[in-house]
Amino acid sequence: MSGEAKRSASVLACQPEGEGLPAHVAIIMDGNGRWAAQRGLPRLEGHRRGVEAIRRAVRAAGDLGIQYLTVYSFSAENWRRPAQEVSDLMGLLKRFVRHDLADLHRNNIRVRIIGERQGLSPDIGMLLDEAEQLTRSNTGLTLVIAFNYGGRQEIVQAMRELARQVKAGTLDPEAIDMETVERALDTQGIPDPDLVIRTSGEQRISNFLTWQTAYSEFVFIPDFWPDFDEATFRAALAEYRRRDRRFGGLSARTG
Repeated sequence: MSGEAKRSASVLACQPEGEGLPAHVAIIMDGNGRWAAQRGLPRLEGHRRGVEAIRRAVRAAGDLGIQYLTVYSFSAENWRRPAQEVSDLMGLLKRFVRHDLADLHRNNIRVRIIGERQGLSPDIGMLLDEAEQLTRSNTGLTLVIAFNYGGRQEIVQAMRELARQVKAGTLDPEAIDMETVERALDTQGIPDPDLVIRTSGEQRISNFLTWQTAYSEFVFIPDFWPDFDEATFRAALAEYRRRDRRFGGLSARTG
């Protein structure tokens, strides 16, 4: 971690716990392959280390009092990757759910899955359903896993659902507003992200929460995802606390 990141994390540590924290943090976990390539390791090892970073992020979010944590685990476009890498990623997902679900449940974490499930292999679909069903009554951190997810695809599916309601006569087209659209999205009932973190130095959203991030704050971190730890998380939160969120209005700080 850079000296600036360490200073930011130190600043956060000195502030009252929970004060000014985002309710919802979303993370674009990027750089597993490049992390592995820099070390002469296979890409699969980078993905394995990325799973360990997810565990660290979940623990840190819970300890810091974050209410919602969304992780971009597998995009709708990731199917274009080599078949072996896709197979490896599916295997890691299965192991994560099977090995970590009991711990998540024991720690009162609720799991939500967003993304297209139609067409997934039955064993993957069953695991996703099990994770949601087992933890649905938990009241702590909500861990939202974006799997086979694409922001544009989500909006298309929402528009199709609203069109069906209009055709059936149960929805007046003139009554459609932003709240109507939000209820048709995968993230229904989940607040929009206050903060989006992307690792690896890339500065784009890559079809992630296209609707929901309209007013999110973004923090771009040069570290690859396998190196993400609590100190890096705290540094991103400290940067968020320095932001002045105006939502199109005037600054609350300067009037």
